[in-house]
Amino acid sequence: MKIKKKIQQARTLMDALPYIRKFNKKTVVIKYGGSAQADPALKEKFAQDIVLLYLVGIKPVIIHGGGKKISNLLDKLEFKSEFVDGLRVTSQSVMEVVEMVLGGNINKEITNLLNYHGAKAIGITGKDASFIEAKALDEGKYGLVGDITKIDHKVVEDLIAQDFIPVIAPIASGGTNHPGFNINADLAASKVAVALRAEKIIFLTDTPGLLDSDAKLISTLEKEEILELKNSGVISGGMIPKTDACFNALEEGVGSAHIIDGRVEHSILLELFTKDGIGTKIK
Repeated sequence: MKIKKKIQQARTLMDALPYIRKFNKKTVVIKYGGSAQADPALKEKFAQDIVLLYLVGIKPVIIHGGGKKISNLLDKLEFKSEFVDGLRVTSQSVMEVVEMVLGGNINKEITNLLNYHGAKAIGITGKDASFIEAKALDEGKYGLVGDITKIDHKVVEDLIAQDFIPVIAPIASGGTNHPGFNINADLAASKVAVALRAEKIIFLTDTPGLLDSDAKLISTLEKEEILELKNSGVISGGMIPKTDACFNALEEGVGSAHIIDGRVEHSILLELFTKDGIGTKIK
């Protein structure tokens, strides 16, 4: 029985080989959020997945969110959280908390975890080398929520060339003496993927993927079908910004977009290295 089990393990590795070969030296942008970012066990599995990608020659780039931790700290500081159109209205005081949580606490936690598991990760925000620049979204309707105007892809490419895994907090530079802009992490991931000419962009979520009107997983679809699903109401709520980010990335040349369940252990490996994957692939 032990030999049979070992043979099965070897077959699993061999099944993954074509995909490892296909994606070798390719850039894969991963938006990290949801339960995968909050559950201690899932954090460990995520780090292991990323390190494996790194060790087999794939170039992972991570963009993370942190809305729940921001809200928790704002509550502790007795700052009221205000949302308009699903976006957190960001005053200068709130922006200080956003930067503290995203650029400090969460970013360094992810970086440290990846380094512990054997990668060479480095944490940055869009303010570093001003590699992400932005202006106020909708003329300041949401305060310091930003609309990305420029990404200096060379900053991230130089880190990748030095064998680093970039871990990016979605905070943008607003220019001299500006407190910076809070950027939607899905949008930031999409823009970074386009700037890096990524092979894939992957969104970790708390759902199995895109679901049809009968709540069944849609395994694959063309990007044009996203508009039909939105118009029919199948895509709604928090899935709208993710599918918009997918659509924009594909329109600008990213090879494919994936929405997968971050609550499943090793979901990234299952999506990339198996024939059917586990989530939704948008082509």
